[in-house]
Amino acid sequence: MKIAILGTRGIPNNYGGFEQFAEIFAVFLAEKKHDVYVYNSHKHIFQEKDFMGVNIIHQYDPEYKIGTAGQFIYDLNCILDSRKRNFDIILQLGYTSSSIWSFLLPKKTKIITNMDGLEWKRTKYSKPIQKFLKFAEKKAVQSSDYLVADSLGIKKYLKEKYKTEAVYIAYGADLFSEPQEEVLAQYNVEKNNFNLLIARFEPENNIEVILDGIAESQDDKVMLVVGNNDNSYGDYLKKKFYNYRNIRFIGGVYNKRHLDNLRYFSNLYFHGHSVGGTNPSLLEAMATKALIVAHNNEFNRAILQEKAFYFSNAKDIKHFIKTVKRKDHEKIVQDNFDTILHEFNWNKINESYLKLFEESLQ
Repeated sequence: MKIAILGTRGIPNNYGGFEQFAEIFAVFLAEKKHDVYVYNSHKHIFQEKDFMGVNIIHQYDPEYKIGTAGQFIYDLNCILDSRKRNFDIILQLGYTSSSIWSFLLPKKTKIITNMDGLEWKRTKYSKPIQKFLKFAEKKAVQSSDYLVADSLGIKKYLKEKYKTEAVYIAYGADLFSEPQEEVLAQYNVEKNNFNLLIARFEPENNIEVILDGIAESQDDKVMLVVGNNDNSYGDYLKKKFYNYRNIRFIGGVYNKRHLDNLRYFSNLYFHGHSVGGTNPSLLEAMATKALIVAHNNEFNRAILQEKAFYFSNAKDIKHFIKTVKRKDHEKIVQDNFDTILHEFNWNKINESYLKLFEESLQ
């Protein structure tokens, strides 16, 4: 098959979840002797035309000059280029900045779209932008031959909203097997004696609720808050919790080995995400045997089931801080690890996408 992957900044991954998946899946397809193309931003750090057997197509991306609007131009450039290449399949990862150009997608090519999360629910967006995102979602549904949902919650939503069946294919994670306690010294924390939160600084990730509970608990364990906090919400939270010396805002950490070790050696790992599908950071926490306290919603419950503690407010957080210890729950963390091994491993996910591709061309 001749396959293109659109919708990412490119591979090898140096940005985020879709880029990680695009790299893993594209290399898998190339190893299976398919003719695979991934569209990369012209500003991507990798400037070669071949990556491990995957063809790289660089397209002009003005995001660095004009901000978010540049993503729309980049996607337009990728779609226009795809019209020249006679692809059997185009896999679109997300739809936010590509769906307005969907009328330009090549007509003889099968269009498969991973619908990502419910972007229009994100409170960081203004009402007009949320309205546009609902429009973009509808256009993506209408212009795709097949939809992929990476969570059962998204699959259910698409069925109810658009009367269309999406194919459920989960996201994946790498199992963590080589803990290195010496990493902790760089963050001035001790094994099982600190709590951890890793998230983008956005209201729907419930960072404030979690930290309110930490503050109310008066627990003296260090609370590491990982994530780029250089925005207005980050400034607000840093100011609000300034006097709580155990709450440490350490900014973004982009070294995966460090993140994995912080998760593995933490006492409690807080996952406050409340919008969208399967969050990669949740799977990574499960894969590192973190003991998870997650926001109580259908997306998190679909993944964790009964293998986590769930919070809805700061009072719940305070209760868990006071009563739950990582060392007392070895079975839960092992069960989550086994779930990653059997259900969310990359090979299973790659094979599921490949099966969908083959069926789409029959």
